[in-house]
Amino acid sequence: MKKIFLFPALLLFIFTNCEKVVDIEVPSTTPKLIIDAVFEVYFTETPIRVNTVVKLSKSADYFDEAIPAVTNAVVFITNLSDNSIIYFSDANGVGNYIPISTFIPVENVVYELTIVYENNTYKGTASRVKSTPLTSVIQGDKTLFSGNETELKVAFTDDGTEENFYLFDFSNKLFLTIEDRFFNGSEYNFSYFYGEDDIKLPTTVSVKMSGVSKEFYTYYRVLIDQSGQNSGGPFETVPSSLLGNMINTSYESKFPLGYFHISETDSISLNLIEKN
Repeated sequence: MKKIFLFPALLLFIFTNCEKVVDIEVPSTTPKLIIDAVFEVYFTETPIRVNTVVKLSKSADYFDEAIPAVTNAVVFITNLSDNSIIYFSDANGVGNYIPISTFIPVENVVYELTIVYENNTYKGTASRVKSTPLTSVIQGDKTLFSGNETELKVAFTDDGTEENFYLFDFSNKLFLTIEDRFFNGSEYNFSYFYGEDDIKLPTTVSVKMSGVSKEFYTYYRVLIDQSGQNSGGPFETVPSSLLGNMINTSYESKFPLGYFHISETDSISLNLIEKN
């Protein structure tokens, strides 16, 4: 029987020549305006604290690493109950527009956000969505699959007078949406688990619970599913097919991406430690 030997150099030559380089062209897309105007009213704090930043950027091609900021837009909020106007300014030139005077969204008022950019006018409306405060957020001892997860035990009491939807932010761009279908009006508690790649102990996390509308709840669930967790934040990788509640009143076909929403929010900071 003859024996056949293939030397390493010959093997390398064979496998190298079997490889085929395929260039894939990713089509360039027309940039769209991305509007991240999710306001937070920290209603349990005295005095009430708010986050009312309108973040404007442009969508980029798939392989582009930079998200272009929009710094030359006109931004203002109109109180539709009395037609008073609050103007916003991008003081630092990074696409983050903040009110030039004190603005705390109040209950039972519809606000209209207007953005004028490159001869296009974008509009959307929102009202402050009520929430309930967090009862407690503590570190637990349970784990899941690997045994290295970190448990958070979260508790709150739902408002039974209406249908409620909530958005949780567990820091490090980790989000969770919950509806009260099965615990309406009841005390509710659940466990959330950080994976070993999510956080490094010991550390401090801030847990936020926001009351959201049903429409925003549905929008955000799809957004998280399509963009993924830990992706730089859902609004930084907005899918081109996912429309929010902002409308281009100048050219309907040139629709923007993103959302205008006002949430009541509660927040608790917690020091997480390593447990043996």
